[in-house]
Amino acid sequence: MYCHEKYNGYTTIQYLIDLKGFIRFMENSPDTSDKLDTPDTSNKMDKLDNLDKETKKDSMVDQIYCNGKKILLIGTAHVSRQSAKLVEDTILEQTPDTVCVELCETRLSSLKDADRWRNMDIVKVIKEKKALLLFMNLLMASFQKKIADKFGIKPGQEMINAIKAAEKINARIIPADREIQITLSRVWRGMGLWEKLKLMFSLVFSFGTSDDINEEDIEKMKQEDILQTLLADVKKTHPIIEKSLINERDQYLAEKIRSAPGEKIVAVVGAAHAPGIKRYLAGNEKIDLYELNIIPPAGKAGKILKWAIPAAIMVLFATGFLMEGKNAGADMIWIWIAANGIFAGIGAILALAHPLTIISAIISAPLTSLNPMIAAGWVSGLVEAFSRKPKVKDFEAIPTDIVSIKGFWRNNVTRILLVVIFTNLGSAIGTWTAVPLMLKLIN
Repeated sequence: MYCHEKYNGYTTIQYLIDLKGFIRFMENSPDTSDKLDTPDTSNKMDKLDNLDKETKKDSMVDQIYCNGKKILLIGTAHVSRQSAKLVEDTILEQTPDTVCVELCETRLSSLKDADRWRNMDIVKVIKEKKALLLFMNLLMASFQKKIADKFGIKPGQEMINAIKAAEKINARIIPADREIQITLSRVWRGMGLWEKLKLMFSLVFSFGTSDDINEEDIEKMKQEDILQTLLADVKKTHPIIEKSLINERDQYLAEKIRSAPGEKIVAVVGAAHAPGIKRYLAGNEKIDLYELNIIPPAGKAGKILKWAIPAAIMVLFATGFLMEGKNAGADMIWIWIAANGIFAGIGAILALAHPLTIISAIISAPLTSLNPMIAAGWVSGLVEAFSRKPKVKDFEAIPTDIVSIKGFWRNNVTRILLVVIFTNLGSAIGTWTAVPLMLKLIN
């Protein structure tokens, strides 16, 4: 196996997961236009502008020869107008045999299916315990869509352009990325409790921070020095994200591109993946896609705690009855019921849940907190789904509603996710509030 680059401009451009919570945008570079704005130089300026555009175009495309194949690797910013146009122009000019896109099968189908939201079964999402993953996915999509709307471009327009251009020239389309659910599951399973909390707070508090981003910021993220600074920040604050969301997918994408059929291939990827893909294409190491698709099992500590905490609380009840008598034991039970029920109910109220949902949260929380197989949020989420059954218009409105905090609460689908999350959070707070109060009765 032998690969080499024929030419190379900036070696990296930018993808970086579209999460502002993981990005610290650099200060705008000084405006130097006044230095060039001199009399009688308009023709020279036009030539300079055209030359600058051509230079940027070349710097965004890497030409690599690998195993007798010519690979044109295009790194893009997912909400960049320039990137979207470059992708279309390159494919139409080069007429490749195959176009590889940074999409998995699921996302490719979703991109082609404008009515995909109508087919989502929210009850199934809750039963399969995927409410939190879906919520995280929507937060990420929200940030990307807000940026795209601001600049008048569809999220992932460069991928749409790649697919349309490939269809025009009858090129084969290869979804080269790993399934999104596998990636998110590997990220989540690889995190400890503290890392998960940090991630959630990063997502939530970054929700409204896209207003201060301009198009120049997006284009500047294609520069290698800025990109490396951003990636270093991700690695420092969220190492598992850097591993599963970037490094592992670099390997996956590289292997799919390398094994794609045809002699000439155009690969459209987010820029943060470009340097890693080139590195793996140039190397001789074998990449095991099966290994990268395995979802690691839940940690043993989590499994133990899931059963140990309810068992310890039951022992606490028994201790109260034996040591302090039935009155103290009864008081402990009431403290448990009140703390769990009240805080779970508050969580449901904060999610603006239906009155029946709030009642179900209050009633179920004290019981589900002692049952490791079920959570209060799942009960209240199902009650909310049946009490306010989402309509077709709710599913259709998801892409527009997720761009605002108010929209998350207004939409019946996303409100169900909020009910699940907030009720579970309230129940957890109730548990940790009740335990010290119960211990006081024994002491």
